[in-house]
This record gives sequence, structure tokens and C-alpha cells, in this order.
Amino acid sequence: MEDRIVVAVDGMGSDNAPAVEVEGAVAAARKWGMPIIIVGDSTKLNAELGKHNVNGLDIAVHHTSEVVGMHDHPSDAVRRKKDSSIRVAFELVKNGQAHAVVSAGNSGATMAAGMFILKRVQGIDRPAIATVFPSQKGTTLILDVGGNVDCKPHHLAQFALMGEVFARYLMEKPHPTVGLLSNGAEESKGNDVTRDAHQLLKGTLLDYKGYVEGRDIFNGAVDVVVCDGFVGNVVLKVSEGLAEFVGSLLHQEIGSRLMGRIGYLLAKPAFAAFKKRVDYSEVGGAPLLGIDGIGMICHGGSTPKAIMNAIFTAREYVARQVNEKLLVQLEKHPLKREWKFDFSRFTKPKDV
Repeated sequence: MEDRIVVAVDGMGSDNAPAVEVEGAVAAARKWGMPIIIVGDSTKLNAELGKHNVNGLDIAVHHTSEVVGMHDHPSDAVRRKKDSSIRVAFELVKNGQAHAVVSAGNSGATMAAGMFILKRVQGIDRPAIATVFPSQKGTTLILDVGGNVDCKPHHLAQFALMGEVFARYLMEKPHPTVGLLSNGAEESKGNDVTRDAHQLLKGTLLDYKGYVEGRDIFNGAVDVVVCDGFVGNVVLKVSEGLAEFVGSLLHQEIGSRLMGRIGYLLAKPAFAAFKKRVDYSEVGGAPLLGIDGIGMICHGGSTPKAIMNAIFTAREYVARQVNEKLLVQLEKHPLKREWKFDFSRFTKPKDV
């Protein structure tokens, strides 16, 4: 099955569509020899494909007549625009013509389409958007980063479970640790939602380390950081802005002094490594965890490299059967809406 994992790419979503999506898809098909379906206006897509050497590449175009814009209301657009590129891409997965979707379009619409067309994994109430951050110890996964602004305790607990499975099987962390983002590490910190979620998580078999603070995302204190989508999106945007600021500041300082330019030449490999670690295009996109299928949400300003890497990540998600492994974990950790129940079946033994 792994050799025939097909990824459907929303060809009309990004700020620079369809050029970016087509170039990224061509690069992925060439690098990994994988089949790709680009969904969107066939006239525009074929015109872009004509600019590349696609001989021997397994790339198909699936025509659609509508596009969901960045300012469209997500759920309304998915329902009304039945021939939109993002909705049809998910329908290809539902119909078995593709295994995963990659989109750099309206993230809300991508999430809505995933839920509307593919539904949720049984046992998950709300899907979450997960993003991998660089840290002093490698990488840290944070979720949710924008899918759910208002959350209840059991939602955060489900995010923790999904993040643990993703970290274990996609990030190859054999024993992922989990933390709940708060305004301090003390038990008294947080709000009503985080305090209740904290008590819930303490009773599970997850390697839960308790509250963590914002700095712990980057120092590698835990492998998975859980928060609601409002806080997570603020963290994401501040981090992106900070990385751009640091890069710009370094560039200014290097260019303004002779010794700075000499120092840059000596430290050029280190700067290149730094840029690679903070560049979102190296990961490509944020997985939408919790839908009964695979969806990758990419930045609207994605580069072809970001699209290429998102396609590969989507392929790996399918190949490593992450959703199937999530279902197995949900059998052990039934964190459902009625979260205040007897944990005796799966809590830690008292003598451990």
C-alpha cells in the first residue's frame, strides 16, 4: 500500500495559487516517485504544469469550478461551494481515490471540510491542528494552534492523547512526555478549564508532567504541549514573528559592520543550520488530528518547498497508520464528553 499512497493537493488555496502548489507537487512526485492529484481549475493547473518537466511523473489533474476564498465563512463555504477544490479533495479521500489532503487555503474551511466529509475519529469530539516547534532537545509538538478557540477539559485531554500518538509514530519519540500549557507550573495556576483538564490527565496512562510554561515549548521540557486554539494560535504567530525578527536583526547587524561580515563568513554553517531549524517550510504543514482521514493545513504564504514537504508528511501519516494507532489508544483512554467517571480500568496502580 505504501507505494500507492495518493495525496490530493488543493491547487487553488495559497496566496500564490496555483503556481506554488503545482511546483511543490512536481517536486514531491519527482523526489519520492509518489502519485499526486492536483485539484482545481484544470485550465490554470495544466498551464502551470506546462512550465515543468513532468515526464514520467504520476501527476493527475482533477477539475473543479469553485474556490473557497480566505474571507469565506468556513462551514458555509464548504456547504455551498460543493465543487470547490478543498471540498472535492476531501471527497477524493472519502471515495478511495486518494489517501490524504494537503491545502494551503482557508484553514477553517480545510478543518470544516475534513469534519463534514470524512467525519471525526470515533472517540474524538474536536479535531485539533498540531504544529512542530524546534526546541533545545529537538522538537516539540503543540496543539491546538487554531482549530478550537473555546475548549472544555475533555477536549484538552483528547488533544493530549492525539499529540502523544503523533509524537510517538511520526516524530519517532518512543516515550513522549505531555504537558498542559499554563501561566505557571504550580497546581494553583491556570483557569477552571486547565485545572479540570490537569486532574483528568493525571489519572491517565500518558506520561503527563503537569503544567508547563511558554518557555518550556522551546527548552524541550516535554515532547507534547497542549492548549486551546486561542492560546496556541497566539503562541504560533508570536513565534513566527520572533523568528523573522531575529533573522532580520542578525542580517542588519552583520551588514552594518566589517567584523560582522567577517564573523558571518566564519559562522555561515551555523546560521544555515539555525535557519533550517526555524523555517516552517522544512515541516511544510500542520496535521489536522482527529478527522477520520488525513489532512495537512499549510500556511497561505507557503513556498513550493513547504508544499513538497507537507505532501511527504501526509504520505508518512498514512504509511505509519497513525489514525489506526490512535483508535487503539482511545480504547485504553476513553476520554469522552462525560469525563468524570470511574478511571479504575486504566489509571496508574497505587503502588507504582
